[in-house]
Amino acid sequence: MTLRDWLAKGDTQLCAGPHPERARRDAETLLLHLIGKNRAWLMAHLDDEFGGCTAIGYAGLLDRRAQGEPIQYITGETEFYGLPFRVTRDVLIPRPETEHLVEKVLELAASFTTPRIVDVGTGSGAIAVALAHKLSQAEITAVDISPPALALARRNAEQNGVAVRIRFLPGDLLAPVAAEQFDIVVSNPPYVPGADRASLAVEVRDYEPALALFAGDDGLQVYRRLIPAAFAALTPGGYVALEIGCGQAAVVRSLLIDSGFKQIEFLPDLQNIPRVVSAQRH
Repeated sequence: MTLRDWLAKGDTQLCAGPHPERARRDAETLLLHLIGKNRAWLMAHLDDEFGGCTAIGYAGLLDRRAQGEPIQYITGETEFYGLPFRVTRDVLIPRPETEHLVEKVLELAASFTTPRIVDVGTGSGAIAVALAHKLSQAEITAVDISPPALALARRNAEQNGVAVRIRFLPGDLLAPVAAEQFDIVVSNPPYVPGADRASLAVEVRDYEPALALFAGDDGLQVYRRLIPAAFAALTPGGYVALEIGCGQAAVVRSLLIDSGFKQIEFLPDLQNIPRVVSAQRH
């Protein structure tokens, strides 16, 4: 069989999977990942023979994708804020909407000469690494309760040349930095209601880590702990910036007010859903 034949086979197989609209693109992505070539090379060599162990390996990748495994976990890589990241099933796959959170923190950080920032629940390190890449004067701490996630975040920081400017600490929420104060607390915490598990896409429900997804029956469990802890950890005039789930804006606003925060602002995503909230400790 030629490369063209295998791509046609992959397209047909993935059309029966969870995302038929991406079948051809996913088939190409997996093939290019396996052979280490770019699309221009592929278009020029479609009629080359393709067989042996490499073809068997490609068939295995197609099977994994057809069963719903995210392509980012299969290839072990993704992109966030224009930077390359390694991802495994120990961490959530960084989402484009989280880039809105990074943009908000960059805006807030402009108020400080040497902003002290803590990224709570850093996961793959996407937020911390993106901030370190843009803020050369910032002092950044990344915290995560999962040792494998923290190790991967450190690896991503090294890959992107910012590891020397990020401190990585294991622990729950802000507990590892309980004696310290920061100018900005940022977090993309778990916020999916446990009751919504069955309705999630198979890629999310069956493959992404539950610890980083679910936060009690209503999805607000972490906010109830993190928001007052963030207030205590902030310097006067400091900010908290959080990603939130659909329909959670009103309750999160109340939690922020109850903790003493002012200047509460919501930023919508591209679907006009409130996705990022920021607030200030006066």
